[in-house]
Amino acid sequence: MPLDEKSLTSIDQAKEAALGVLLHNALGPFQGLPRTAGWGYPEPYTRDLMISALGFLATGNEELADALRRTLVALAANQTPLGHIPSLAHDPADRGASDTTPLFLFGLALYRKSAKKPEFLDYAAQKALKWMRYQSPDDMVMVSQLPTSDWRDEQWVMGYGLFVNTLVYAYLVLYGEHQSAGQLRELMNRFEIRGEAKNPHEHEGLVVPSKPYYALYSYKLFNSDRFDLLGNSLAILTGIASPDRGRNLVAWVEAECDTMRDRAELAVDLPPCLFPYILPHHADWHPRYAHFNRPGEYHNGGVWPFVGGFYVAACVAAGRTELARRKLLALTELVKPWHENQAEWGFNEWIKAQTAQPSGRDWQTWSAAMYLYAAECVEQQRTPFFDEIRNIQPDLLLTQMKH
Repeated sequence: MPLDEKSLTSIDQAKEAALGVLLHNALGPFQGLPRTAGWGYPEPYTRDLMISALGFLATGNEELADALRRTLVALAANQTPLGHIPSLAHDPADRGASDTTPLFLFGLALYRKSAKKPEFLDYAAQKALKWMRYQSPDDMVMVSQLPTSDWRDEQWVMGYGLFVNTLVYAYLVLYGEHQSAGQLRELMNRFEIRGEAKNPHEHEGLVVPSKPYYALYSYKLFNSDRFDLLGNSLAILTGIASPDRGRNLVAWVEAECDTMRDRAELAVDLPPCLFPYILPHHADWHPRYAHFNRPGEYHNGGVWPFVGGFYVAACVAAGRTELARRKLLALTELVKPWHENQAEWGFNEWIKAQTAQPSGRDWQTWSAAMYLYAAECVEQQRTPFFDEIRNIQPDLLLTQMKH
């Protein structure tokens, strides 16, 4: 069913506002690099801006494409000698994140394709690729991470994390490293290792037994099968999840969210970033969560507009176009309220799941960018950049290479 005129008008207004936010944020106080949010976060955070590349390029706006180019150049200039990409584009001393280097490789690949510059910053790309090879503890492609080192700075994700490895898979395909991509896809689609005994020759996987989704993380005897919306959305978008698994995954998310709404755990029509929420009596609760990561808030189940944008795109990739339209309308409502500065459109950082109350900073670059990307996916009924990744089947190529 196509969207009605009122819905189309609301989406058009949100798109216009999102573009205004991005243009406002395109020139910040740190070396003229884009700012992460309109009022707070004036710094150019690497992960926010590399994720925003999808929305920057989807607009076709030359000013935003140039903002991405300038950010990539700054990141390359501040890359460490070993190839690691800092968390702030202007500060080479801000190091230690697990997702900044794969996000740099991803954002650079998108810019290269859009600008038709296949060799742009190739020296930095090669250094980053080498750095990432050394992040695999057993030299088998899948990379590991330390807790709180990815976008979830208040969330305990350790070992082989889903989100970071979906990024690794995406850039491996985009850079033509099909054998490594096929090996990673094969590893990720193995079952988690559970129980107290583990065969030392059996590699951890991320498939959750009897569930259609992928685990938050797995490493040796430790794992978490809580649902990571961003990581699983990327698993669908990149094709790590088969088409059948992708459809089943989306259906499972919708059913679970209906149940959460019945229990007053969710007040909006978009999924939380993590569920079930971590509660104080759970084994994976940390004392710090009581102040910074309460249930239904922040990384412990907050509803993040930028993650919602990925979920809308994942619905399109899974062939659920009608659902994607409905979720885009829900995202349109989600980005409207403001929190810290009165504005017609807030494009807030995150929303408390149980109350729909916006929190964090307004005019977030990645909230606005991923809204535009999600809208583009719904309108075109395709997922720019990710379509190409899904159309390549590295696992099949890997099988052919073995024979």
